[in-house]
Amino acid sequence: MEHTRIKELLNASEFGQEVVVKGWVKTFRNNQFIAINDGSSIHNIQAVVDFENTDDSLLKRVTTGAAVRVKGQLIESLGKGQRVEVKVTELSILGDSDPEKFPLQPKKHSLEFLREIAHLRFRTNVFNAVFKVRNALSFAVHQFFNERDFVYMHTPIITGSDAEGAGEMFRVTTLDLNNIPRNEAGEIDYKEDFFGKSTNLTVSGQLEGELAAMALGNIYTFGPTFRAENSNTTRHLAEFWMIEPEMAFYELEDNMDLAESLLKYVIKYALENCQDEIEFLNNRLLEEEKNKPAAERSELNLIDKLNFCLSSDFERVTYTEAIEILKRSKPNQKKQFKYLIDEWGADLQSEHERFLVEKHFKKPVILVDYPAEIKSFYMKQNDVDEHGRKTVRAMDILFPGIGEMVGGSQREENLEKLLNRMQEVGVPQEELDWFLDTRRFGTAPHSGFGVGFERLVLFVTGMTNIRDVIPFPRTPNNAEF
Repeated sequence: MEHTRIKELLNASEFGQEVVVKGWVKTFRNNQFIAINDGSSIHNIQAVVDFENTDDSLLKRVTTGAAVRVKGQLIESLGKGQRVEVKVTELSILGDSDPEKFPLQPKKHSLEFLREIAHLRFRTNVFNAVFKVRNALSFAVHQFFNERDFVYMHTPIITGSDAEGAGEMFRVTTLDLNNIPRNEAGEIDYKEDFFGKSTNLTVSGQLEGELAAMALGNIYTFGPTFRAENSNTTRHLAEFWMIEPEMAFYELEDNMDLAESLLKYVIKYALENCQDEIEFLNNRLLEEEKNKPAAERSELNLIDKLNFCLSSDFERVTYTEAIEILKRSKPNQKKQFKYLIDEWGADLQSEHERFLVEKHFKKPVILVDYPAEIKSFYMKQNDVDEHGRKTVRAMDILFPGIGEMVGGSQREENLEKLLNRMQEVGVPQEELDWFLDTRRFGTAPHSGFGVGFERLVLFVTGMTNIRDVIPFPRTPNNAEF
């Protein structure tokens, strides 16, 4: 390979050798100093051109966004802000960039503007940092499970079932929408469709994951999932990635322990392996905080917040205890919550989750034993309590600034109880008969959870809009690029 990556050159300790650098121009100052970035580091390398002995027509082509090749001597820099620089002997333009048309000029651009040109936003420092952190977290997830002898399972993206009852699904079809075939009853005839039945994009790999766990022991799936919810918020995407482990012979405590270990492991990995990027994102946030009123500023900066999560044992609290805390809380009594908590059974909203984490316990919280009514059919049922309340062995992990980071449960392994619950909530047995075989043949306690990967990236990068932590966000009325 002819050229050396900039990251390597910035860490060089030997000077005087001839090097070749290829990258894109960030800035060109005084007809002399070219800041070049090749994506390997958030930092640029400075190339110094002898402009008096360089063709003027060539220098005019050194514009922001242009791709260049420079050859020269790596020397110790005398200027401020960099340790090394390249004294250029040869300069060539690999790809021109018209400065009148290139939308990324050397100035601060809003995140909203950058979303409109998501195909170019990778070239900014912010998104260089965000997607390096995303990459590190993704690698760490696989490493965590690999070290624990989990099997990585690829579950289907096209599915004939709704795992969660979790919301609207995207339909997959090859039918001619201008000439839809219908049966005698006037319903769409899916026998004419590609799969011979109605199919959707998956909302979760969990049910298929359970099948594998009941043979292989411990498995995980990590892939794209889809929800056709018309939620135009900073926390929702129509296409997002989920980490979903399923473990045979795990009860709720084991499930909580594994989830806490996973989150701490991947955060620690990112802190150790993306120091430059996280430091850059931390400084960016500190700059933003200066413009906020003192009362709205975060108590901890990004790096402190990440380290705080590593050093704290997550607080484990029952849903019932959490409801009592929320009922007695100032925001509830002063009617400051948008959704007031007045009785047991309420579905907790983000404002309640964040109050528990950020104000009350001041650490990540694991909530357990939720009302059966507000949770999915497959969760293990607890014995009815002294107040006649039905709960399930669910657990949600709540994080500062995010709310729910993890949702999981011990699964109901008792066939009769599972069938009764499915009937209660209207899940058709015949559609999931294959799933029920795990309870018919060698049933055993088992557990699992799901982590919305983008929410994890959101937390570790300190970004505030989920559309800024996935390369090409898919949201209502938006499927660009």
